[in-house]
Amino acid sequence: MKKYILLSLASFLLLASCSSDMRGDEKTATADGAFSSSAESGSGSGSDAGLITAGEWNDLENWDFWTNLMLNDTFSEKKEYWGVNPDKRIAVSVVNAGEPVSGAKVELFENGASVATTITDNLGRAELFVDLFESAGALISDYSILVEGTVLGESLVYAEEGVNEVEYNNLTSVKSLVQLSFIVDATGSMGDELEFLKSDLRDVISRSENGLGEYLFESSSVFYRDEGDDYVTKKSEFTSTTNTTINFIKDQSANGGGDFPEAVHSALKTCLNLDWDENAHTKIAFLLLDAPPHYEVDVLRDVRSYIELAATRGIKIIPISASGVDKETEFLMRFMSIVTNGTYVFITNDSGIGNTHITASVGDYEVEYLNDLMVRVIKKYIE
Repeated sequence: MKKYILLSLASFLLLASCSSDMRGDEKTATADGAFSSSAESGSGSGSDAGLITAGEWNDLENWDFWTNLMLNDTFSEKKEYWGVNPDKRIAVSVVNAGEPVSGAKVELFENGASVATTITDNLGRAELFVDLFESAGALISDYSILVEGTVLGESLVYAEEGVNEVEYNNLTSVKSLVQLSFIVDATGSMGDELEFLKSDLRDVISRSENGLGEYLFESSSVFYRDEGDDYVTKKSEFTSTTNTTINFIKDQSANGGGDFPEAVHSALKTCLNLDWDENAHTKIAFLLLDAPPHYEVDVLRDVRSYIELAATRGIKIIPISASGVDKETEFLMRFMSIVTNGTYVFITNDSGIGNTHITASVGDYEVEYLNDLMVRVIKKYIE
């Protein structure tokens, strides 16, 4: 179920015909489904920014819902399909005198051997997983955690039983830097929404830069298609000059593709090879797509490897599912967000923009304008 806004054809046309000043306002969905506005939209907004609607669902924050969902064979089989099983989740919270510690290296050891590594986020949270890509039948008692070399003294518990809290009294070398990357499927099937999405992304970049206060801001982007197209990936490196990223996004268009799967693995590789700062306070890669990677052994191995690498480096992958996404793709995107300590975003039918979007298999959520939702999520992972 969802709290939602119903946009009739007349109201949608009214929105589309509003002045550019009105489009530039920040709109949020209120509890009764109406919209409130506040003039917070930054420069660089496209004329169609703030029209696409979306929802957000954080499986990590709704873990009971997730575990119950996995009791359903229709959904649990998606783990075997993609070769990813995040069920044995170990949630960690690192604090110093009750305050969250960001940028701390957290390692998972099995019988003394390091098997996984990640970095705490701004909330001091880290997510680690046992038997993520295999079913080895290991016992939780075989595992231990080190935070910056400090051993967690107590026995570990899985997320169903609680969060493993670690007291860490030293400073970490985190910089006041926020890095955002935008990975976008630019194949022909994205043509129904891409121009609106480009406007939203330009708006999000401008507003993010203007609202960061003491934080430095860098943005980058990767557009991708598929093998045999004019290009497979095209990138704009991290830069503190936001207009560089904004103009790069503005110049892209939808074309190519042909079959359903696209070169998602190549896009992830290109993004992870950008100049990410290991000590940045916040690192987020938004992944906008409407199709899965190719279902081939080598490709799936690469996808799993890149998800794990993102988690190791503390880069949150936040997927945004567009029209055309099926259930298999939805769950791969949710696996990505879970493993990288992110959240899942999905475009809805409420705006009337684009082709039909599937109903996400989630609990109650609120429909928001996509650009506002993205700015809210970015803010959450900075403060």
